[in-house]
Amino acid sequence: MKIHGLQKMTLLDFPGRVACTVFLGGCDMRCPFCHNAELIDGSAPPVMEEEELLAFLKKRQGLLEGVAITGGEPLLRPDIISLAEKIRDLGYPMKLDTNGTHPDRLREIIDRGLAAYVAMDIKNSPDRYAVTAGVDTLDMGKIRKSVSLLMEGRTDYEFRTTVVAELHDADSFRGIGEWIRGAKRYYLQKFTDRDTVPFGGFHAPADNEMRAYAEIAREYVPSVELRGMAD
Repeated sequence: MKIHGLQKMTLLDFPGRVACTVFLGGCDMRCPFCHNAELIDGSAPPVMEEEELLAFLKKRQGLLEGVAITGGEPLLRPDIISLAEKIRDLGYPMKLDTNGTHPDRLREIIDRGLAAYVAMDIKNSPDRYAVTAGVDTLDMGKIRKSVSLLMEGRTDYEFRTTVVAELHDADSFRGIGEWIRGAKRYYLQKFTDRDTVPFGGFHAPADNEMRAYAEIAREYVPSVELRGMAD
């Protein structure tokens, strides 16, 4: 497997652990506000092969406490299972980021006990999902399956939404709340513009809007927190 990026140490990407973050190229969504747009189509040159990554992880045993796998969409790759097994065999818990479009592969990861933590993006309420994901059509059935699978509680998990002023409003979070009612935890993360965002013209909501959206979400999910806020 080709590895498209490696952050050698992070305190943020794997809750409660000192970890590294591995970036995999390729995604089946085209979110116009994506921070990793260079990884969307998998055309960005890889930075290393799998063997080099595993050698790095072996050297960091005793220093790192986990490995976060992100993208792109990691579950787009069938060999993610094999990589996850090798990471486990080196003694590392794995955290997986996913957009939920591959529930069968997610189920296999969970069934095999390969993910200690899964973070799934919830792009918007179901009626606005395709436009927020930047695609013409979308199989919401697969995404709903992934949500239901995580809510079985067989692995630790979070749902999260990147909040963009032009794409989200109060109705978005009523719709999301109804959908993930009773979830373990839900994060609203404030959009931040970067050079890597594929399309311009997007803005972060005001802090008071973020707080109002969180209050709406708390009517459905007791544990709702904000990320990317000034205070």
